[in-house]
Amino acid sequence: MRLALFQPDIPQNLGAALRLGACLGVPVEVIEPCGFPLSDAGVRRAAMDYGALAEMVRRPGWSDFLSAPERKAGRLLLFTTKGAAPFHAFEFRAGDTLLFGRESAGVPDEVHAAADARLFIPLQPGARSLNLTVSAAIALSEALRQTKGFPTAAPTG
Repeated sequence: MRLALFQPDIPQNLGAALRLGACLGVPVEVIEPCGFPLSDAGVRRAAMDYGALAEMVRRPGWSDFLSAPERKAGRLLLFTTKGAAPFHAFEFRAGDTLLFGRESAGVPDEVHAAADARLFIPLQPGARSLNLTVSAAIALSEALRQTKGFPTAAPTG
């Protein structure tokens, strides 16, 4: 299971996603360019003390992401407000990559076209969207539950 962020706009969301990945043992791929300078110091600051535990992979662009060996290991699942299926009715597999778009603009048509599935998180009428990392945590939790991929160790404190 992998988490991927397409050209994130908000450094704090990247930091929270790295913390999520670190805590759940899930690599985070960042597809550049980002809407902020992506420096090692900036990532450490955003991820706080979880940066060292996180496995972050930087992809210089969309084509680099698509050509990475990890794409052969599973499906590319795009989470979008324009999704075709509710995520909780989807059958996840261990090699899947959960992809989330930019906070400000989602993803372009070519990214939609490359996805093996487009999923959405159902919301109450009138609600537009959730925070990026909240959405990622909801989706990743269901994917890990289905694939029995949650860490087995108890929290240490």
